[in-house]
Amino acid sequence: MIEEKENIEEKVAEEVKVNSENSHKKESEGTRSNPFRAFMDGSMLSKEIIKKQFPFVIFLSFIAIGFIANRYSAEKIVRNTESLKTELKELRAEQISVTSELMKESQQSEVVRKINEKQLGLTESIDPPKKIIVKVKE
Repeated sequence: MIEEKENIEEKVAEEVKVNSENSHKKESEGTRSNPFRAFMDGSMLSKEIIKKQFPFVIFLSFIAIGFIANRYSAEKIVRNTESLKTELKELRAEQISVTSELMKESQQSEVVRKINEKQLGLTESIDPPKKIIVKVKE
């Protein structure tokens, strides 16, 4: 009977040990099943697989920053190009208006009118201009 009690006590002790191991396994499995909790308490970052991938994550972060910077610089270039196109259109319109004014002012009738207006004492030539030809000696 004493042996039976000892056997029963040993079985109970083994069951308690097995139950405590199972509960410990369930707790560790519980942290695995909840990755958000593992990330928030920092236990995820201490795992070996994460430590091995950390340089690659940093590399990907630098690439992402490079892409973002490239996008911003491209948008800046596009905005600058659009403003230069607008300025070019305005300057072209101004050039056309100034050219038309110059053509109007340089017409013979306008020149005669301005000379008479300022009373410079010049008269309009009635004879057509003559062409001077110089012979070159060889």
